[in-house]
Amino acid sequence: MKAISYTRYGGPEVLEYGEVRDPRVGPDSVLVKVRAAAVNPVDWKCREGYLDALIEPVFPVVTGWDVSGVVVRPGAAVTEFAVGDEVIGYVRADVLSHGTFAQYVAAPVRTLARKPRNLSYEEAAGLPLTGLTAYQVLVKALGVKRGETVLVHAAAGGVGSIAVQLGRHLGARVIGTASERNHDYVRGLGGEPVTYGEGLGERVRGLAPEGVDAVFDTVGGETLRVSANLLAPEGRLASIADPDVVDHGGRYCFVRPDAQDLLRLTELAEQGVVGVHVSETFPLERAADAYRSNEEGRTRGKIVVTVDWAEG
Repeated sequence: MKAISYTRYGGPEVLEYGEVRDPRVGPDSVLVKVRAAAVNPVDWKCREGYLDALIEPVFPVVTGWDVSGVVVRPGAAVTEFAVGDEVIGYVRADVLSHGTFAQYVAAPVRTLARKPRNLSYEEAAGLPLTGLTAYQVLVKALGVKRGETVLVHAAAGGVGSIAVQLGRHLGARVIGTASERNHDYVRGLGGEPVTYGEGLGERVRGLAPEGVDAVFDTVGGETLRVSANLLAPEGRLASIADPDVVDHGGRYCFVRPDAQDLLRLTELAEQGVVGVHVSETFPLERAADAYRSNEEGRTRGKIVVTVDWAEG
């Protein structure tokens, strides 16, 4: 099959488009015909070796964890899905090897849920990692409740935009940091935008003089330090970007595949609670360009790679 893979750590230039061996389908997995796969910052951080101490690579590595597609073969023990089912998945294992930037991926059923009927394949591919991250942080780690005020960083990005929508659904007031060009976008999601950078603390205090009840940090560093000082008494702090959050009394969160959480996100998407904005699409053979665009750090919503099945 055709795929995007790399045989050594490095920048986008190490990505190669070409033939790799077909995936084997284990008893608890299904073979998914890939229609779209979303780009995530963690993908290129893995490719550059930043997660080497956490996740072992088995080269060649087919990149990507997010997918939307169609089941073409269930494993021997699978009863959850059948041939022809449309699915989405956050297909992460404990090693880097068989990713989703390919014509096919063997996906464990624990990583999958049915695709939202109202989303395109491109939109659906952008939901798993970002949606699971937002859901697991806001609902499970921070326990956001109705009437609370939540600060979400990078609110126009993939994770942040879902977090704003989900926070509003939970009944919270959501303040979101974003560049000025994205303020209207954040407002459209239901958030109150503030410009990030110097003076952020004062701007947030202007909106929430008594402090915020919860902070969802996606940036780390100085942003994390400023955020810790914006908490109201009994306020909670969680970060997906900086393990030093524990030094501020908060929680470090690394998103996990969870079929039930993913199914809940499918339901929320079908109810119109959460949606995915796709800013750019690239064909599979141009995945390196998709990563270059994502690495610029100015993506609104998601960048998605598509697989063309017009001839097969």
